Amino acid sequence: MPIVNLSAYRFVPLDDLPALRERVRERAEALALKGTVLLAPEGINLFLAGPHEATDAFMDWLREDPRFAGLEAKASPSDDAPFGRLRVRLKKEIITLRQPQLRPIEGRAPAVDATTLARWLDQGHDDDGREVVLLDTRNAYETDVGKFPQAVDYRIASFTEFPEALAADRARYEGKTVVSYCTGGIRCEKAALYMQAQGMERVFQLEGGILKYFEETGGAHWQGDCFVFDDRGAVDPTLAPAPPTDAATP
Repeated sequence: MPIVNLSAYRFVPLDDLPALRERVRERAEALALKGTVLLAPEGINLFLAGPHEATDAFMDWLREDPRFAGLEAKASPSDDAPFGRLRVRLKKEIITLRQPQLRPIEGRAPAVDATTLARWLDQGHDDDGREVVLLDTRNAYETDVGKFPQAVDYRIASFTEFPEALAADRARYEGKTVVSYCTGGIRCEKAALYMQAQGMERVFQLEGGILKYFEETGGAHWQGDCFVFDDRGAVDPTLAPAPPTDAATP
């Protein structure tokens, strides 16, 4: 039976974490879903796999909570579930940056959608004529699998290294439009908010990350595949599991 792989996140205040964890776990188990759900005071981050009836039912159930109403999930297919079990975990952050002064729940960073970014890359500048700098916020082993070839790649080993790498390279971005990107949007959103907090202007996140970009553009301007944190290893620009490669893994 074909499997649907879901990824979704939302920065939203959550103050009932132990009870929410139990409800999420019980519902996902009842639907025989596998994967990981992370819950933290700043929101939810999930990666789940199962038949489409089960994944649809889970998202419909989750959206009944007003905090998750309208939550969009990115979907990609595989022949088998790429997770061995279900885990629902409580965390300090749904994506760890260790910048406690940063509060993503207070408002989103400006975003650029996939088709607009592809158009900017086609024309060589944004709609105001400014140079566009792409900033990859992922780890080095992910960028080895695929990336926008012109993107800034700091070769970081974890997202917590991003602030230090940025601080040493601020001059690169002066007078330019910066678009941060990552796999599903969560890291590039937090990175864009961090850059704004550091006083950088004209900073955007890529809405929905690479997976949404693949879905809407077919991977225009992209080189390679996209690393994913499950047994598939990577997906190609059609969102199908990519053939195994010799690229480094964590």
